[in-house]
Amino acid sequence: MIEEKFDAIVVGAGMSGNAAAYTMASHGLKVLQLERGEYPGSKNVQGAIMYANMLEKIIPDFRDDAPLERHLVEQRLWVMDDTSHTGIHYRSDDFNEAKPNRYTIIRAQFDKWFSRKVREAGATVLCETTVTELVRDAKDKVVGVRTDRVGGEIFADVVVLAEGVSGLLGTRAGLREMPRPKSVALAVKEMHFLPEEVIEQRFGLKAGEGCVIEAVGTISRSMAGLGFLYTNKESISLGIGCLVSDFASMMESPYIILDALKNHPSIRPLIAGSEVKEYAAHLIPEGGYNAIPQLFGNGWVVVGDAAQLNNAVHREGSNLAMTSGRIAAEAIMQVKSRKRPMTKQNLALYKTLLDKSFVIKDLKKYKDMPALLHTNSQNFFTTYPQLMSQAAQNFMRVDGTPKIDKEKATTAAFIKARSRWGLVSDVVRLAFAWR
Repeated sequence: MIEEKFDAIVVGAGMSGNAAAYTMASHGLKVLQLERGEYPGSKNVQGAIMYANMLEKIIPDFRDDAPLERHLVEQRLWVMDDTSHTGIHYRSDDFNEAKPNRYTIIRAQFDKWFSRKVREAGATVLCETTVTELVRDAKDKVVGVRTDRVGGEIFADVVVLAEGVSGLLGTRAGLREMPRPKSVALAVKEMHFLPEEVIEQRFGLKAGEGCVIEAVGTISRSMAGLGFLYTNKESISLGIGCLVSDFASMMESPYIILDALKNHPSIRPLIAGSEVKEYAAHLIPEGGYNAIPQLFGNGWVVVGDAAQLNNAVHREGSNLAMTSGRIAAEAIMQVKSRKRPMTKQNLALYKTLLDKSFVIKDLKKYKDMPALLHTNSQNFFTTYPQLMSQAAQNFMRVDGTPKIDKEKATTAAFIKARSRWGLVSDVVRLAFAWR
């Protein structure tokens, strides 16, 4: 049993947990961080996108030694059917700036680096330690945690729950509900290893540059889902995610869907000859603003994925996680500096500060979008991609058929969709949800 009392205990060593622990420790608070994995990042082998601005606010000079893969100069958005893709892309040399805006990272390496920074800031980090429950006093205030170690009660003024979307500590304690299958996606990924120069040749990149492809369409088999491809230095992260509720209702296997994505004619040439060394599956919160639970209480706050802080519309997670962890830490430090107790009333400052940030403003702006895409998944992920492909092929295929006949065929297909699937209604609703 650890006899000393801490200013704060942080449960979890992911993006949000590390951000919170580092911020508090670097400002002199006595911080204990607990991680159930063998080491931070040991349960996270996938690649991801890291947003520089949010990390700069925590560690301004992170570029000096952080394990960054490629800075992103190009974004491709694909709408796919079974044999084709219709896409748009944006590429700019402006992203080859002195301090790039976005990077691909490999979380197992990045989380380990971030945790080292937490230790260097003065925090105590214990791995292979599972927090089994929260410890409360006679007034029902959280005053610490109980772990699976012998005599494992540890006390602190406040506990930061950064346990991820599937963490059970908060739900067992009655602080939040178990995430519902319709508000959580299951994403599966593979790491395809290729020589650095091969990746750059296939994607038209220079040394250090990166490209991201995000795709929707029939690849998710009528489920609300997203396919993605990230270029790393010597590997490609390829994956797809769909709602857990859809996997259950459609009786689909995520592994089969990923295998089909790998063999799609638009994807197969990009990973040809690669060696698959890693496979991962993880849950992603998808409920948006309407799924955010209570964020604070007597002696506790919740951050990152555990708080459902993920922008599914813009595919952003790590920046919301880091920002919520930092803001929670800043709120705790303010309460501490005023010599106030970590009560629900005082910790409400965390929610006040978070509401003023882009995190809540963005989630609130697009609060209706997830529900629209999920309830009309057949339209958005099957019917409309097929119509787009059909229209494009009619335009480009020259076979002696009069153009007027092709135009009539395309128009007829869209009219049929409008009457049968409510095309106009979906477009209008999508526009209002995006407003």
